[in-house]
This record gives sequence, structure tokens and C-alpha cells, in this order.
Amino acid sequence: MSALLRPLHILSLAILTLGWNIPAQAQPEIFGNGRWVDLSHDFADDTIYWPTADKFAKSTVFDGETDKGYFYSAYNLAGAEHGGTHVDAPVHFARGKLSVDKLPLEQLIGPGIVIRVADRIGKNRNYLVSIADIERWEKQYGKIPAGSIVLLDTGSARYWPDPVKYMGTAERGEAAVEKLQFPGLAPETAEFLAKKRKIKAVGLDTPSIDYGASRLFKTHRILFQHDIPALENVANLKALPDRGFTLIALPMKIRGGSGGPTRVVAFVPEK
Repeated sequence: MSALLRPLHILSLAILTLGWNIPAQAQPEIFGNGRWVDLSHDFADDTIYWPTADKFAKSTVFDGETDKGYFYSAYNLAGAEHGGTHVDAPVHFARGKLSVDKLPLEQLIGPGIVIRVADRIGKNRNYLVSIADIERWEKQYGKIPAGSIVLLDTGSARYWPDPVKYMGTAERGEAAVEKLQFPGLAPETAEFLAKKRKIKAVGLDTPSIDYGASRLFKTHRILFQHDIPALENVANLKALPDRGFTLIALPMKIRGGSGGPTRVVAFVPEK
């Protein structure tokens, strides 16, 4: 980013994250012309969680007219860190690494690319995204720039929120883990992206960066040893171009948390 654009970029992040109340007519055209894409599933009773995780729960504190004549609504929320669209912080699988509240904002904001493998999965719901898949993208667009956020489109988002089609089972509990099936990132590909391409984050449209049948979670462990966070259950990747957009992923700031619900959006400039 040029020195000229950097102050505007910082200002834009302040507006987004702090919610500054700036009148529309006074706001600078920070991002220019383009479109915003929401890459997040909403949280509700049908939000998909790991079979052993507490699901999302919303209970009503009050919803209606008060005795003073005005409307008021408020709710209590509960649920596991890892469910719905969320981020895995490195400490999730790497002792002493970054917790979600310590992740630098610049690591979750930056240039994004999408690597699409939906046409390669076929009936193999435990497909592993390979180095060959990465090289296929690079053959068309060139080497992945250092500092990129890499998104993997496995085509799984079209199954949301059907847990059987999306993750292999609707069952809950430890026994259900054995029945999980969905694509993930191969450990050797994670190593390649971390060491050879120097990416700063990775995300995909499945419940885990490791494939469904994984029991050792090698991809998590490799990425997190390099302090590279993972976005999981990302939505709507089909709405993005393969490159040329800015990704913004802002998780709930849970002190010492191993992850948290995350609003993931992208800005796609007009060409």
C-alpha cells in the first residue's frame, strides 16, 4: 500500500471498527466504487457446531412494550467459541501462541484470493486441498503474494445449514466425530503456504481447516505454530472474484480465547 493511501486505509478501519457516527455526506470515498460481500453465516438455532461443542442459544430477556410505553428488546446469548463463521486463534492448537484477543488487526485484514476446488472433489467429501491445487491457481494468476489471506472454496457452503450434507452427520456427542466428512487443507499444503508463500491467514467453507476424518489435526498444528489463524465456516465465496479484493475478518475479542464468532466481509472494487 502506498504512503498516500495508508492514512485513508487506517481511517476506514476506524470507521468500521469503532462505529464513528459520521454523516453520510461527510464520509470520504475511502474504498472508492465497488461492492461489499458478506461472507458470514448468521447465528441461530440451526447454526452448525462441532458435535461436541455447545450450540448457539438465544434467550429473551424482554421483547415488547414496556410499562412506560416504549418498545424494548434484549437477549442473552451463549455458545461455544468454535461454531458458525468463526476464527481459530493459534493458541487453539499451539501452546503459548496468540489468543484471539492478541491477533493483530492487520493479520485479519488484507488482500484476499480464492482457490476453488469444488470441481475436483467429486464424491470424496474428505478431499484435501493440495499443493497442486495452489500451483494450478498460480499458473493462471502468478505467485501468491506474501501477506495474502487465502480462502478455499470447496463448494460446501451450498449445503448450509444441513448438517448431514455439510459435515456428514447431524448426530451430537463424541461418537458423532467419527462420522464427520468434509474437505480440508492438506498438512503439506499448510506447510507450503506458511513457509513458501508467507500468507497471514487462511479460511474455508467447512467446519474445520483439517478434513472431516482427521484425528491428529496436523493442519491446525502446522498453521498455528506459525501464528497463522484460520477462518472456518466462511460463507458466500462464490460471490468473490479469484483475486483483487480486500478481506476484513473481525472476531469477538475474547480475552485469552482460542477463537470466536467472526464477521467476515470483503470489498470488491469496480474495475
